[in-house]
Amino acid sequence: MRTHHRTRFLASALAALTVVGVLAGCSRAAETAAPAANAGAATEVRLGFFPNVTHAPALIGVKKDFFKQELGSTKLTTQTFNAGPEEVNALLGNSLDIAYIGSGPAINAFTKSKGTIQLISGAVSGGAQLVVKPDIASVDALKGKNIATPQLANTQDVALKKFVAGKNLTGQVKITNLDNSKTLDAFKKGEVDGGWLPEPWSSRLVLDAGAKVLVDEKDLWPGGRFPTTVIIVRTQFLQEHPDTVRAVLKGQLAAIDWAKANPADAKTVVNGALKELAGSSLSPAVIDRAFSNIELTTDPIPAEFPQLAQDSVTAGVVKSAVALKGFADFGPLNDVLKGQNQPAVNAPELVK
Repeated sequence: MRTHHRTRFLASALAALTVVGVLAGCSRAAETAAPAANAGAATEVRLGFFPNVTHAPALIGVKKDFFKQELGSTKLTTQTFNAGPEEVNALLGNSLDIAYIGSGPAINAFTKSKGTIQLISGAVSGGAQLVVKPDIASVDALKGKNIATPQLANTQDVALKKFVAGKNLTGQVKITNLDNSKTLDAFKKGEVDGGWLPEPWSSRLVLDAGAKVLVDEKDLWPGGRFPTTVIIVRTQFLQEHPDTVRAVLKGQLAAIDWAKANPADAKTVVNGALKELAGSSLSPAVIDRAFSNIELTTDPIPAEFPQLAQDSVTAGVVKSAVALKGFADFGPLNDVLKGQNQPAVNAPELVK
């Protein structure tokens, strides 16, 4: 009997342990599944952008609270950068979630992250120029000159190097990477002969320092449109918090619509943001000129990205053009556009 009772006891104990194990397994499964079930909205979203006119949708979205109105209880944290490569590092280091950035660094972010950073929207087209000293009368006259760009491998750096290569001037033009504000001072002191710069810095060199436009980048692109500023996101953040990503895109669309309906007020808001972030505001002439050179748009102008990828090769930034399949996810943007009865972005060559 003792053996019989001991056997029954062990069987009962084993059954109880099995039940406990199943319950524990169910509990762990519930813990794993819970974030997915409530993952639409994030507690916080960390947004990066530049204190440039070419990032006007971000500046307006923040200052006019268009993002906050859409984000609801999600906390918005912002951080500013001088150029794309340092912003990419912040994304790769998991200290940013969503970023306004140049098209070239957006491609490089996709490459460096092995596909875990993706393009989700456009923001601004146009707004970049090669401005130089008045005595530089032609492209050939760039030989031996020192031309500035905001940062190594940023959008304007790639554009200048591609342009120089196309004119067979590689190695004959000195290219110096300087923060935009330092470029203005360096130009005034004669330390650089010009710069391939985004707005408002090209306008500042022209109107505040006497430079002239040698090349307007829009003249180099079909229809004069090219993606100067786009929005990228960490893919994990998009997958975990699609509602938050859509909220940011709704905020941007609201900012763009408001700016188009209120152009004078938009300039005032952007100028105020620049004073707060960069320490100084722009003259009315500079802000007017800068805005005249840009188009605020959610259109990422996807047809130009294969050329942009090739441009990085021509510029010597990368050895081979990256395959762009999977580079973009326009699902959230198209959801937002559909809600506003606007046409969807169709770019099969960029999406999975």
